[in-house]
Amino acid sequence: MALGLRCFRWMQPGLCNSLSVLTRPLSEVRLRSMSITWNNCQQCGAYPTVPIRQFATKKAKAKGKGHSQPRVNINASLVEDIIHLEEVDMEMKSVVEALKDNFNKNLNIRTSPGALDHITVTTGDGKFALNQIGQISLKSPQLILVNMTHFPECTAAAIKAIRESGMNLNPEVDGTVIRVPIPKVTREHREMLVKLAKQNTNKAKDALRKVRTNAMNKLKKSKDTVAEDTIKLIEKQIGQMADDTVAELDKHLALKTKELLG
Repeated sequence: MALGLRCFRWMQPGLCNSLSVLTRPLSEVRLRSMSITWNNCQQCGAYPTVPIRQFATKKAKAKGKGHSQPRVNINASLVEDIIHLEEVDMEMKSVVEALKDNFNKNLNIRTSPGALDHITVTTGDGKFALNQIGQISLKSPQLILVNMTHFPECTAAAIKAIRESGMNLNPEVDGTVIRVPIPKVTREHREMLVKLAKQNTNKAKDALRKVRTNAMNKLKKSKDTVAEDTIKLIEKQIGQMADDTVAELDKHLALKTKELLG
């Protein structure tokens, strides 16, 4: 019995590994020699080795996440029969320019007369810029005047537009003159301007999404006549252009936020 136990202990490693490869083809099983010493007596044998799968660690996976995807650079003239990429690019750039213009005109720490110029006033005859129906001037560093003598019937509409401009202004009426006190530069005022900057940036991103969606819809119309690989490359190019534009919008927002908070 003692001899049987010795044999079993000698065979155990090979037996356990053999059971794990019973379902594998013989050609895939490799043998590995093993030497065991028992009571000063060395025994030799062989047992099949089982390959062990090495799973990727979290650290290894994290390394792969940071790698950027290869960029696409399609010659716009080669695909102009399918879609005008230059026009798409111009539309996306116009979104950026509109945001920059909005930041410069409406989101300044110090309110200037020029900031009121392009406030849109809705009247019974249509929509007009404030400087088209009123004369804007700086009475003092703390007060802006809007003279509505030429269009007194638009005074109420102008007051409403100024109040709802998002510039934290509270206009007052003095006959046909609108008095606009310039708010003090407080921390709350700065934070309010930053909030408006973020809202305007989100609106710009919504406009950008519309440009991207329209471009993709145009591209879908050519799927029956254009190779699938070509369509995919153009889709990737449009997506890449949109991503670059979003990054530019975020960049301008970050700069404006830094400027407003000081």
